[in-house]
Amino acid sequence: MSDWTEKYRPSTLAEVRGNDTARDALKEWADTWAEHRKAVIVYGSPGIGKTSAAHALANDKDWPVIELNASDQRQADVIDKVAGEAAQSGTLMQGSSGRRLIIMDEADNFHGNADYGGSAAVTGVVKKADQPMILIANEFYDMSQGLRNACQEIEFRDVSKRSIVPVLRDICRQEGVEYEDEALEQIATQTSGDLRSAINDLQAVAERAERLTLDDVVTGQRDTTEDIFDFLDEVIKKLDPQAALEASYDVDETPDDMINWIEDNMPKDYAGRELADAYGYLANADRWLGRVRATQDYSYWRYAGDNMTAGVAAARQEKKGGWTRYGPPSYWSKLGRSRGSRETRDAIALQIAEESGTSIGTARRQILPFLAEITHHCKNRELTVRMAAVYDLDEKQVSFVTGSGKTTNKVQSIVEDAEELRGQEAVEHSGGAFEGATRDQADETDADSEQDSTEDDDTAADEKESASDDGQAGLTDFM
Repeated sequence: MSDWTEKYRPSTLAEVRGNDTARDALKEWADTWAEHRKAVIVYGSPGIGKTSAAHALANDKDWPVIELNASDQRQADVIDKVAGEAAQSGTLMQGSSGRRLIIMDEADNFHGNADYGGSAAVTGVVKKADQPMILIANEFYDMSQGLRNACQEIEFRDVSKRSIVPVLRDICRQEGVEYEDEALEQIATQTSGDLRSAINDLQAVAERAERLTLDDVVTGQRDTTEDIFDFLDEVIKKLDPQAALEASYDVDETPDDMINWIEDNMPKDYAGRELADAYGYLANADRWLGRVRATQDYSYWRYAGDNMTAGVAAARQEKKGGWTRYGPPSYWSKLGRSRGSRETRDAIALQIAEESGTSIGTARRQILPFLAEITHHCKNRELTVRMAAVYDLDEKQVSFVTGSGKTTNKVQSIVEDAEELRGQEAVEHSGGAFEGATRDQADETDADSEQDSTEDDDTAADEKESASDDGQAGLTDFM
């Protein structure tokens, strides 16, 4: 039996169910693309029809599709080569309208991978694209601020039960499956707005039953994942190493999140030697997670999981009892409180990286701290103005780098001076174009004199440009 999610994937936008507002916004974006020429980020929970809507739009517009997956195409050079070439007008296939649609799935997977230059590369591709681009993401705010600002955004919401049931009913009729209405309603309820999961559940139950009843659906309902608090109680207090590892398979958490849960709650029950041993296993797990981030080889997750579950259970030296109040990792609340600062920092690092030709990681770890030190509280005003001019920083960003706190009159005046400095340098590097235009209007009756003065000005402009050309990238721009 074929996969029903693929078999019944909508072929036109009119067939997309449950997100009428988002669907109409996507159509309007495509119809007016020649006017705004912006990429669009389509985001929302998994399984609600984002990718299907993108392909349906391409069918409606007769746009050939070039599809990329961000989790497979992360390196900056790969993105520049593949996505960059695809997004430019050229020899690649085009539809009857002369357009092609570039779809980049899992675009939020660039989060945390800035050292590879992937996020900056995608932002660059988006800004210079000559073809329509749709970036598909589950988490909108996991994408860099620069990338979000460069795109239009359209949110797809979870599909309502009243929209899922008619889809399931149509599939049953086309497949010749007899059903009870209550059974379809139960499937729609238990999948919590995930249309793709609802279709998968329908197919799974229909393959086992001649007639779809409510009892069939309840009996065949997917196993619910183990509650994280029950899991913590079992791993820390009760289970042997093998059972602890097996219990982790039923927890709906990634290893990166699970280690935070265990690390924060383990000290509530462990102490002394067993706590030290447990931390040793968590340190091993963290090293394996670091290897995953460095290599993008997710097979290493298994070793991280072994250490953080079986290892922690093996560290237990005595029986634990009673009730413990477990809570979410404090690390998450710290991230939430510092989100605005981190977004500002990353935006500045991106601007530094683009200007100086380095990676965002290098800009964030090495260049930005140096700038903060030499411009602390704007004490070296000339350098601060030069920094703001070179990296095109606004008042909020200057305040962040210099540690001035809230925007002050001093910061405002620095940004104004930086804008004036950029304007002056634009004129200096124009090769005398502005002065030449003025003389053309004043001396158009004297062609010979005009020619002589233009040559003199060109020579002077060359001398100015040569004298001021002391490097245009990195820290040397304002040192």
